[in-house]
Amino acid sequence: MRRRAFVVGIAGSAAAWPRWAWAQQAIPLVGYFSASSAGDNERLNAFRTGLEEQGFAQGRNVVVEYGHAEGDYGRLAAMAVDFAKRPVTVLMASALPSALAAQKATAKIPIVFVSGADPVQLGLVKSLARPEGNATGVSNYFGHLGGKRLELLRELVPRPPLVAYLLNPKNQNAEAHSAEVKQAANALSQRIEVLNASSRDEIEAAFQITAQQKATALLIGDDPFFSTQSDLIIGLAARHALPTMHYRTDYVAAGGLISYGSSQAETYRQAGLYTGRILKGEKPSDLPVVQPTKFELAINLKTAAALGLAVPLILQQRADKLIE
Repeated sequence: MRRRAFVVGIAGSAAAWPRWAWAQQAIPLVGYFSASSAGDNERLNAFRTGLEEQGFAQGRNVVVEYGHAEGDYGRLAAMAVDFAKRPVTVLMASALPSALAAQKATAKIPIVFVSGADPVQLGLVKSLARPEGNATGVSNYFGHLGGKRLELLRELVPRPPLVAYLLNPKNQNAEAHSAEVKQAANALSQRIEVLNASSRDEIEAAFQITAQQKATALLIGDDPFFSTQSDLIIGLAARHALPTMHYRTDYVAAGGLISYGSSQAETYRQAGLYTGRILKGEKPSDLPVVQPTKFELAINLKTAAALGLAVPLILQQRADKLIE
């Protein structure tokens, strides 16, 4: 793999300190809960990096406890309530479903969120500049990048007659993100078919539909559940010889074709920085929602070759990561 970007990270376990240790040390407790899986080490390491940059290290002067729904959004409400009942100083909510669950669970505990959708439109904050309330965080801009992903996919698969778009209808951002992609498809005169999936069986069925309808490319929606099913999605794409566009570089590192999105390392580092600032006494209402400034394009050249696709040189030159 050839890298053109250096990603800072800390090695370490995501396991929480025992609760008795927190009580004995009388140090701040951060509740980190996520709609995705416990194995999302890039994000966890980046979050800890941000905390350390603010002077907080696990076990020394802060305790971070983790909860992961593993793509099961039905678990999030109970997880949020459980954290809210405990002496948590800050709640860190990873992804929109987690953020909305945290918002419903408490109006008092400070919340730092990472959201792939518009946090104003979905009611997480009053405005980006003045969040008000008890929540602030980072807007990933994932939904707004749907059109750009479609354009990049078409550069690799010239004039595809039909592009399928895999979407999880259980994610609160689904409708807004679908509208973004459809608008971009109309502007490009591109036929697009939205396929819904919120279970493994439905993902497999969606790939069968792409074959039946002769779709020649697939756009994967940004969704925590899909991130827990990346092996399945990448395996099915290879079996059906279907070029896929993703929103995170780890998909591409695992065998996906191409991805474009905001840097997850930088996003979660920013969330860690905000968590540290709140631990020092700042209020969420005084911290504007951060918007990404670093975006990453990754291409798996080996996957492209297996699909019989020639990656244009200009696209290779624009890529931040080329995997060979």
